[in-house]
Amino acid sequence: MRRSLSLCFAGSAVIGAAVSITAGASRNDASETVWPADLRAFTSMEPVDTHAHVFKVDSDFYGFLRRLHMHLVDIVVATKGEGDFHTLDTKIEAAQAFVKGSNGQAVLCTTFDPFKFSDPNFADDAVRQLNRDFARGAVAVKIWKNVGMELKDQSGHFVMPDDPRLEPIYKDIAAQSKTLIAHLAEPDSCWQPPNKNSPDYSYYSEHPEWYMYNQLDHPRKATIIQARDHMLEENPKLRVVGAHLGSLETSLEEIGRRFDRYPNFAVDLAARSVYLTLQPREKARQFLIKYQDRILYGTDLSLYDRQNTATEEKEWEKQYATDWAFFSSDQTVDYRGRKVQGLALPPEVLRKLYHDNAVHWIRGVLPGSSN
Repeated sequence: MRRSLSLCFAGSAVIGAAVSITAGASRNDASETVWPADLRAFTSMEPVDTHAHVFKVDSDFYGFLRRLHMHLVDIVVATKGEGDFHTLDTKIEAAQAFVKGSNGQAVLCTTFDPFKFSDPNFADDAVRQLNRDFARGAVAVKIWKNVGMELKDQSGHFVMPDDPRLEPIYKDIAAQSKTLIAHLAEPDSCWQPPNKNSPDYSYYSEHPEWYMYNQLDHPRKATIIQARDHMLEENPKLRVVGAHLGSLETSLEEIGRRFDRYPNFAVDLAARSVYLTLQPREKARQFLIKYQDRILYGTDLSLYDRQNTATEEKEWEKQYATDWAFFSSDQTVDYRGRKVQGLALPPEVLRKLYHDNAVHWIRGVLPGSSN
């Protein structure tokens, strides 16, 4: 999770008078978040956050989601050592428990264990496990940056996302009409000298194992992206959502070229909306309008069992309000300490960004949306 903590916003003339909501009306410590427009404009779209990580069953959090009419794609990531979880299966089970208790507010994006890559039955076992999760309601599969940046095969070579040994998995996902959510590679800054002005500086300071600038024996970003693109080309029937602006966050032109070349490719905004604030306003606005069918709203927010729900709800709400201000209004928005003018996207584009594209690219994301 990468957090963007923006504070309050001025009123907006986009819809009507500003209204306030609280992270939990029953909590005395819940602080108000001022939304930049009539909250009904946001909730009426039944917005979908297509990139979240929740592993906590909590009635208050479910209530928070219902108040915002927010739907989540709850994504499981396979990491080396599962931290809060003994195994990948226990992590999937925790996400499934949250989804089950959400009464339709959340769906599961499962994953497979890449660290079993060198096992003789790796692909068969992965397909079997994914199909088990599909039968339990999973609508998508996550492939993470450890493919291309960490995972090696039995010969000591880095495994790229277009490795033929992954093909049976891709073919099965496509055959089941599910979606692959692909976080492959990282921002450019991962391979560049330290820059305190980079939006991702704090992340690499806290996670030096993923900072590639000094790890010259690891693949370069261009190599990983080329392999990702080859995977898209080899699997034209596979719907792929490139997480985090497809790891092409600094170049809207490069994202557009992929959209033009690969009709099976979309991207989400998770943890990368900040990069749009660094672009010239009209350039970012026209990009979102031109490719309005290919971009999904997402945040990369998380909630784990060890975390305080009320505290995290405030951060979630601030992020949603910040993003809504930036995308829906033309007012000045404080986005991670920078004053930027909102994009004032047309209502039909906002609806695609927050709802329609999720329904199209991630089948089954809402009850009754599987077709």
